[in-house]
Parts: sequence; structure tokens; C-alpha cells
Amino acid sequence: MANLLAVDVGNSNVTLGVFEGDRLVATWRFATDVRRTADEHNLLLQGLLRSKGVDPASLPAAVMCSVVPPLTGAIETALEALLGVAPMVVGPGTRTGIKVNYNRPQDVGTDRIADAVAAFRMYGGPCILVDLGTATVFDAISADAEYLGGAIAPGMTLAAEALYQGTSQLRRVDLQAPEFAIGRNTTDAMRSGLVFGYVGLVEGMVRRFAAELSPDDPSACKVIGTGGLARIVAAQSDVFQDVNEDLTLIGLRILHELNGGD
Repeated sequence: MANLLAVDVGNSNVTLGVFEGDRLVATWRFATDVRRTADEHNLLLQGLLRSKGVDPASLPAAVMCSVVPPLTGAIETALEALLGVAPMVVGPGTRTGIKVNYNRPQDVGTDRIADAVAAFRMYGGPCILVDLGTATVFDAISADAEYLGGAIAPGMTLAAEALYQGTSQLRRVDLQAPEFAIGRNTTDAMRSGLVFGYVGLVEGMVRRFAAELSPDDPSACKVIGTGGLARIVAAQSDVFQDVNEDLTLIGLRILHELNGGD
């Protein structure tokens, strides 16, 4: 029987996961839209859950994180109406099991905290997380379970859209690697810059992070990829030891457990 619904409200997508114990048994994703009301989200959530045979009445608890403040309240209200209990919302005061060594800890996105919690539990430290989504986000976790900070760059999709919007002759392209780095046409040239360029960005940043995290042995750092675009980079590089697209959902489950959830 399903016993937890985890919800990650991101800038581009809202991701749902249903857990039975510590096993993730189903996931869904829908586009983030701040215009949707709590009632609309309630209906949408019901339909998605039932599409894979999950009865909302079988879910006794929910946990969520959000980096979209205008949507946080609407989805929180929708979940409470759907399940009959208020969800746990990750935020200030949430027990995490890791120490956040950031100048302003409250500025760290709750999805990044969930990722860090899951990564340390699953892979140990020192660990470098690379989340390739709307933004490309790098996070560093020490061997002593400290979240040390990170780096943020525009994501591949944002960069591709900026090229299209900011130029007169460039068109939209899909994010797939061309055969050669030297593009012989505009489409392949853009694909090369976007895909191979971001591979170089990831590899270069990981080298810098590893040198700072573990100066005596940079190779001791585990490097984990997550986010919807991680496999594009993984297909062109061996920079990741693992790719786990469900890291945030897993982190939410762990946070729910750490804060008294069954």
C-alpha cells in the first residue's frame, strides 16, 4: 500500500512520486503553471494518481518542496484537500541531518537541500551534485555531511531559448549531440555549442569543485548527475559516477522520515 506522496515544485515542472516504504513505485511530471488554482491542481493530481492506479485515499501523508513561491500555497492547499491531511512543507526548521554552511542558509533552494540529503545518504561524501534542469546547479557536500555551497548557471534549455530569442537568424533546435563538434550547418553548430559546450562546463566545474572539496585526493569525490537533462551530458562524458533523476523525490522521503513521518 502506498504510504507517501512526494511533490517537487520546480520552475519548469512539478514532479510527483509515490513511495511504498522506501521504494519509489510511480512518478509523474506536469508543467509548472502559476495560473492554476488550488482546485485545478486538486483535479490534476487526482487524475494523474488514478492514471497509474493510485487511489488518493490510500495515501496517508505527503511531503513537498517548492522553489516557486506563488505556487507553494496553491499546491499545499490542493494536497490537503486531496488527502485530508496537510503536507509537510520543507523549509526553515526542517530537520535535514546535514549542516548548511551557507552565508544565508534560507537562500538555499529546498530542492537543493533534498538533493543533498539524498546524495549523502546514498553515496556518502565528499560528493558533488550536478542538477541539469531549468538551471544548471552544482552543489558540494563534505565528508562530514556539510552542505558547503555551489554554483548556478543557466540551463541548456534556457541557453537555447536565449539564442533563439536574442538573434535574428538562429532557430530553435532540439538538444541532441551532433556527430562532430565542428558543425557544418547552423543547426549542428548550435547543437554542438549547447551540448558539447555544457559537457565542457560540467567537466570543468566538477574539476574545480573536486580540487576544493578534497585537495589531497580530488578523485575521492563522488559526482552525481540529476535533473531532466543529466542523461544528455552523461551520454557524452564519464564525469558522473551515477545519474539519478529521482534524487529530489528520494530526498523528500528521507526528510519526511527525519521529521517524524512513518
